[in-house]
Amino acid sequence: MRFRVDVAASESVMAWEQVHGSARAVVYDLIREQDPGIAKELHDTGWQGSPLRPVGTSPPLFPRARHKAGVYPTSPDGVVWMGSPVPRIAACMLAALAGRREIRWGSVVLSVKGVQLDPVADHSSGVGVFDTVSPVLVKHQNRYLLPEDPHFAERLMHNVRHKADDLGLPNEAEVEVLDAGPRRRFHVAKGFRIGARARVRIAAAPRLLDALYEWGLGLSTVEGFGWIR
Repeated sequence: MRFRVDVAASESVMAWEQVHGSARAVVYDLIREQDPGIAKELHDTGWQGSPLRPVGTSPPLFPRARHKAGVYPTSPDGVVWMGSPVPRIAACMLAALAGRREIRWGSVVLSVKGVQLDPVADHSSGVGVFDTVSPVLVKHQNRYLLPEDPHFAERLMHNVRHKADDLGLPNEAEVEVLDAGPRRRFHVAKGFRIGARARVRIAAAPRLLDALYEWGLGLSTVEGFGWIR
C-alpha cells in the first residue's frame, strides 16, 4: 500500500539537512502512535529478524516552489508519499495520518490538507520501469555508487533480491539502469548520503515489483531515498 499526503508548509524554505534528515523521525512517530512495538522493532533492529526496514517515504516535494540558492524552497502546495509492502506497517501510518492536522518535518510544520491512496500499479507483465523522485542509494565496499559507476546495477539487484527474501517473495530479478540525474549529497542524523535519481528497468515477479513500488529502491528508504514516482 502507498499513499500521498497533500501538505502546506508553514515556512517558505526548509534547511537542506532536514529534507532527508527528518524523514526517519516522521515515519517512526506515525507508526509509534498506532503500534509502539512495531516502531521500536523497526528502529532498533529491523523487521522480523532482518536488518531491512520495509517502509518508504518521499521527502516533502513542492513542484511549484521557486528555486532559492542555498535552501530548499517550500510552498502551500506540496506532497509527501509514504508506503510499505507490509500491510500492518502501512495501516499504522495511514491510520495515524487520518487523525493528523499537521506533520512536523524538522523545524517546518506541514499542514495536512488531505490523504489519498495511490492507484494500484499494473506489473502483471513482470517488467517495471521505475523513475525515482529522490536519489537511489547503493553501496559497494562501503562506498556510495552513482548509477553510471561499475557495480551499481549489480548492487541494486542484490538489494532487490534481499528485499524479496525479506518478504518471502521470488527473488529472481534483472536490473537495467536507463537514465540518471546528477550526483546529490545529503546530511542526515547518522552522517551523509550520496546518490542520484534514476530510471531503472526491473524484470521480476509481479508481486516483487508491487512491493518495490510500495517500498522504494536501494538503501535508506525510511529516510526518503529511492522513492518511486
